[in-house]
Amino acid sequence: MNKIVFLVPLFPLLGFLINGLGRKSLSKSAIGIIGSGVILLSFLTSCYLFSIVASAGEGQLQTVVTLFNFISVDAFTIPFAFQVDQLSVLFLLIITGIGFLIHLYSSAYMKEEETQHFGRYFAYLNLFVFSMLLLVMGANYVIMFIGWEGVGLCSYLLIGYWFKNNDFNYAAKKAFIMNRIGDLGFLLAVFWLLFKLGTVNYGDVFSQVASLSTFDIAAITTLLFIGAMGKSAQIPLYTWLPDAMAGPTPVSALIHAATMVTAGIYMIARSNILFTMAPTTQTLIAIIGLATAIFAATIALKQNDIKKVLAYSTVSQLGYMFLGLGVGSYTGAVFHVMTHAFFKALLFLGAGSVIHAMHHEQDIRKMGNLKKYMPITHITFLLACLAIAGIPPFSGFFSKDEILAAAFTKNPLYYYIGVGGALMTAFYMFRLYALTFLGKFRGTHDQEHHLHESPSAMTIPLIVLAVLSVFGGFIGIPEVFAENKNWLEHFLSPIFAESTKLVTTEHLSHSQEYMMMGIVTVLIAVVIFIAVSKFKKYAGEQEEVETGVGKLLENKWYIDELYNSIVVNPINAFAGFCKNFIEKSGIDGAVNGVGKLVSYSSRQLRLIQSGQVASYLLIMILSIVVFFIIWFNDITIMKFLNKLF
Repeated sequence: MNKIVFLVPLFPLLGFLINGLGRKSLSKSAIGIIGSGVILLSFLTSCYLFSIVASAGEGQLQTVVTLFNFISVDAFTIPFAFQVDQLSVLFLLIITGIGFLIHLYSSAYMKEEETQHFGRYFAYLNLFVFSMLLLVMGANYVIMFIGWEGVGLCSYLLIGYWFKNNDFNYAAKKAFIMNRIGDLGFLLAVFWLLFKLGTVNYGDVFSQVASLSTFDIAAITTLLFIGAMGKSAQIPLYTWLPDAMAGPTPVSALIHAATMVTAGIYMIARSNILFTMAPTTQTLIAIIGLATAIFAATIALKQNDIKKVLAYSTVSQLGYMFLGLGVGSYTGAVFHVMTHAFFKALLFLGAGSVIHAMHHEQDIRKMGNLKKYMPITHITFLLACLAIAGIPPFSGFFSKDEILAAAFTKNPLYYYIGVGGALMTAFYMFRLYALTFLGKFRGTHDQEHHLHESPSAMTIPLIVLAVLSVFGGFIGIPEVFAENKNWLEHFLSPIFAESTKLVTTEHLSHSQEYMMMGIVTVLIAVVIFIAVSKFKKYAGEQEEVETGVGKLLENKWYIDELYNSIVVNPINAFAGFCKNFIEKSGIDGAVNGVGKLVSYSSRQLRLIQSGQVASYLLIMILSIVVFFIIWFNDITIMKFLNKLF
């Protein structure tokens, strides 16, 4: 194993270098094959590592492969090392598997780009996957942080891929800056661990955690959570994620499903023992996660951009993952990361297929009846909607139910609020489905004339993801259905073993769990029926101007405007003051003033050079007189001083 671990991130790195350096000389076909092929090789290598770890049984197989010492000083040493265990290999499969499908899809979706920009795009995608692999494979927090910053950089590059559009550049900068806020918290936590324990290696930190004070643990976990809030788009650092839709649609799928936004959940799951020993931080995580899930769901109810609906859906689903982490259901949170990767990647790629057929139209009010023209996209999108809504036996049902059940045992209020969010999820997703695929077509005649199913390079990933969305949840069947059949829980149990020992977990009775599942499923089915019945009749008539709560939701609670008023505008005003007064009038004024003074003085002195001998003789005589006066005064002053002293 030690000899091949490094190959997993190496393949995407090579793809980045080849496509990045050869983007002007390689053909589009070569770029697509290289860009997708390296991810496939990484996926196959990850499958091999997974088979080794899975064959080890219930014991924790933890392999640390050290490549070299990254930082080595007298006080501590930080190796550049990879760690392979149950948690890391599971994320490797998600990242490389979903990543390969998105790369394959991109080869057709982006074919209209110029060759050099096509190569730049695939180079960025490969670098994105490499950074995420580095993040999950790192054996210490410093290597994780390198990957953490790498995905932040790649998100900036890909969101602003069409850099000639200033709005897209603004969205890229927004994502980059808001992530830096969270990253500061992460970095401070790493320094705190290094100061207190003298190490940031996972094994050493987790074995010495008992030596930390309660305050230290609470502070470190809070700072780590701040980092997760930025990367995984939780209140108040969530507004960058919907704006990230400025990038190409496959990029949105990669960010929302397989990389970046899952980094915060991975980091907390990896540090589970720290968070289990910080119950106050866990409560904070649960509350913020639940608040984010509900808040983002309310916004999604009134969005009309197909990608914006899915973006706010991602923010909401991330909230459920953090709710799971906050109530101690680490396996449930990781399970939902996996199932969400399946159906959210499918939803985004399905949306890309629709946008591709509609000639870049993204307003769902101008679509309709696309099931007639795009049967594969339609059926796969429908399956993804059923999965995210939580209809059994689709994958989202099992993972969301596990989180909600754990929330109920922790605090029934968490459960009831979470169910409310699930009902809103079903409503806005089937509103999206009905407006897009049902009813009559509401676009232009030219759009209708050119409607067609997407090419096989785009539909094959949709079919694969649809199968995973339908059957992926069966690896985590709850015990209420089958005793000891939750494969995922047994597989990850070594990772969370120490945390499990520290808490007493309450279990619901089978009858109560059946009743809760049944009631929620019926409610979701009713909501779906209402949404489809209402919006399939939408005929494209001019909607009434939203007022009251509807307008509030359509404008996203005016949070962006609030941030602009209290943060962005004051900073821009201060920057303008610094530019116009401190820089131009102050610093530049002083520097330019010295230059102007020297220039003016030299121009005046130049007038002395008149070319007249009489003038030169006069200046020479005056200079001699001045010299003697100064010399005489110096002698007089020296005599006076000698007499005085």
